[in-house]
Amino acid sequence: MKFNLYQKLATAALVSVIFLMFVGAIVRVTGAGMGCPDWPTCWGLLIPPTNVDQVNFDNLPIEKFKKKAERMGRDPALITPEKLAQEFNPQHVWTEFVNRLCSLPVGLFSVATFIASFWQRKRRPAVFWSSFAALLLVLANAIMGARVVYSGLSPGVLTTHLALAMLLICVLVYCVWAGCDKPYKVATTSRLLPSKVLVSLLLFTVIVEGISGSQIREMTDELAKFHDFAPRETWIVELEGSWLYLFHRSFSWAIFFITLAVFYISRKHQEKGATPTQYAVIALVFAQMFLGLIMAQVHIYSWVQVLHVGLAAILLSLVFRWFLTIPKQETPA
Repeated sequence: MKFNLYQKLATAALVSVIFLMFVGAIVRVTGAGMGCPDWPTCWGLLIPPTNVDQVNFDNLPIEKFKKKAERMGRDPALITPEKLAQEFNPQHVWTEFVNRLCSLPVGLFSVATFIASFWQRKRRPAVFWSSFAALLLVLANAIMGARVVYSGLSPGVLTTHLALAMLLICVLVYCVWAGCDKPYKVATTSRLLPSKVLVSLLLFTVIVEGISGSQIREMTDELAKFHDFAPRETWIVELEGSWLYLFHRSFSWAIFFITLAVFYISRKHQEKGATPTQYAVIALVFAQMFLGLIMAQVHIYSWVQVLHVGLAAILLSLVFRWFLTIPKQETPA
């Protein structure tokens, strides 16, 4: 199917959001979330320093840093220019700065999508308002990104940050799908398609799993603060005592079995069998189960965490598109 200009811009915005989630996951697993302790500058500079000697500590908001340290459970009295100089890590600085740079395409493509939607507002008002909602979500998440920095990686702020990103993905998927004269719908051989209900259930479980996964990552961040010098495999077992971790791990099986059921029903009741989107969803679910198995039974490798988060974003976008392409159920005559 050939995309028009609006759909191409919305697709670019969607891809940039998903790519940003991959980069954000890299920031989290490398511990670079506070590589730039201030915002929108980084160590008081527009272009981040590569050496601590380039930092003018007199220009830094030390009092704000102390308040942030207090929120993080650290002694604010220890936040001094000398201590900050010791904690300066150029790799973390530039990892976080690249993360910020990767947010620029999200904003630019979202603005471009909204501008292009003005030519859609009469024929497809829902597309116009969805584009506007996507732009608002980008702005809201930019504000939340600043709060993440100033809150010192506060758990509640991080979960909200992810939830807004997940909502943005769904809105942009709708924009791509609906931004044409005839949005794609699968052709079915049955007047009643039970897969509509199952895909709705699958979408719900993917969202719940994503939010709980974010909270698990917050827990590992907290554990890391108190196990600075211990190997991950020695302290990560503490997660086993958390009901949230056990819920997240067990709930993945619900996604697995629901996906199998809805894939089987869809392939049976669709004229051309399963679509590429549906094959991609089942492949991603298998991949996520495999990655989860590695983290639960082998080791929590950083690269596995990054893939797990990034593929979850792609899975959400595909499941939501699957939901959109299923025709409404008809009542038998």
